[in-house]
Amino acid sequence: MVQAGLGPVNIFSQGGSEERAENARLASFVGAIAVGDLVKSTLGPKGMVRVISVYALLDKVLQSLTDGNITVTNDGATILKSIALDNAAAKVLVNISKVQDDEVGDGTTSVCVLAAELLREAERLINQKIHPQTIVEGYRIASAAALKALESSAVDNGKDDVLFRKDLINIAKTTLSSKVLSQDKEYFANLAVDAVLRLKGSTSLEHIQIIKKIGGKLMDSYLDEGFILDKKIGVNQPKRIENAKILIANTPMDTDKIKIFGARVRVDASGKLAELERAEKDKMKEKVEKIKNFGINCFINRQLIYNWPEQLFADSGVCAIEHADFVGIERLALVLGGEIASTFDHPELVRLGHCKLIEEIIIGEDRLIKFSGVAAGEACTVVLRGATHQLLDEAERSLHDALCVLSQTVAEPRTVLGGGCSECLMGKAVDDVARLTEGKKAMAIEAFARALRQLPTILADNAGYDSSDLVTQLRARHNEGKSTSGLDMYNGVVADVKKLGITESYKLKRQVLLSASEAAEMILRVDDIIRAAPRQRNRQ
Repeated sequence: MVQAGLGPVNIFSQGGSEERAENARLASFVGAIAVGDLVKSTLGPKGMVRVISVYALLDKVLQSLTDGNITVTNDGATILKSIALDNAAAKVLVNISKVQDDEVGDGTTSVCVLAAELLREAERLINQKIHPQTIVEGYRIASAAALKALESSAVDNGKDDVLFRKDLINIAKTTLSSKVLSQDKEYFANLAVDAVLRLKGSTSLEHIQIIKKIGGKLMDSYLDEGFILDKKIGVNQPKRIENAKILIANTPMDTDKIKIFGARVRVDASGKLAELERAEKDKMKEKVEKIKNFGINCFINRQLIYNWPEQLFADSGVCAIEHADFVGIERLALVLGGEIASTFDHPELVRLGHCKLIEEIIIGEDRLIKFSGVAAGEACTVVLRGATHQLLDEAERSLHDALCVLSQTVAEPRTVLGGGCSECLMGKAVDDVARLTEGKKAMAIEAFARALRQLPTILADNAGYDSSDLVTQLRARHNEGKSTSGLDMYNGVVADVKKLGITESYKLKRQVLLSASEAAEMILRVDDIIRAAPRQRNRQ
């Protein structure tokens, strides 16, 4: 919309619109703050250690209208990616939550809540006639001061194996405290640490397979030092193979049945049709012979293997495993040290997979295939047990978050204290900078500190405690120099969180701080929202 002559002129096509100045900024603030308010009730450990009725109050229940599936979760990234949004600023917060999930694996709720609180404080400053650019400058100064304080408080025990393992277990317990696994967090923390330490410093979790099987209870879950594939060995196939040489392939093995649908076949007699079927069988037999020429005793195919080739493999003593889906076969190739083949004319050019033992195992009522002694010695499988699909799905998300954070901590071994300790520490450092800053920027810096202190406030609120009293006590402790003080959410008091072992990854906290401040700055600078008209389809 532009002003020309006697009145405004609309330069947008039909269906397009524009919001400017205060209207645009208000729309952005409202959308982003609404996203923060949506997920902030799931922040912290207290809700997830309650009974099911409390879960119903503190978890988010997401139901897909298309397939009727229900997801019960407190994971910020899962909640946000499951809802449809129309507000541009809200989508920015969803995106930073996804980035947090990809980069670190946890802290997805914290980053959204902190960004929303920064914008809430900024809205108050704008109502006091402070320019957005001034607020942005103040936030940048405050972010740098907070990051410096966080870095100075970080502890690196990476060179001491005993202390570092203790740090990893504490980080896993802190991560799992707000999850469905919280009641058994000691057990699952050790399980996750054992799995990650097998990776020997790698941040790739491809070597860790997670399998979910209904039945039993969560404590029946276990870590298996082998790679388990959720498939069955075919009929009449050998159920146990030692010193396996494995060909992994992605090839059609269903041509033993002639495709007569959608095609025309003209024959003079019914015997001709039988000849066509024999030709198809001969072609498949030739393909099977080529595969056997690799000198293998196990053949794993991504696609189906029909009865005729399966019987040919069984007669030759070759174990044939079919329908190992795309993710499964990619991981198999990785852990077995082989490569996926699609042609079989040159066996010398294909790298085979190897393992010491392939055997069929039973978990609950299901038969699965276990590969032991694989080429990638760090490969392992976590078998999760539980009563319902929803419980297992949430347990998998919880464990995956812990594994991600632990793998990142192995690469960046520095740790900081949790329970609101780091936020209060950063808030104090930011307040110190504000006292030395002149002009209106000091108000923005103070607002940044207040936003940081909102995280422990929300933790206390979600636990049902008097947040104003607890956070005031926490600030007083830090002002007295007790820099390891934080919130003990199980007893509702301020305590020494270092002694309690409430530890978090430095990389996680750093990413939350940087992402939230950058997102808030981006939204603060918005002064125009243009909605393009939907693209018109030409219908003939």
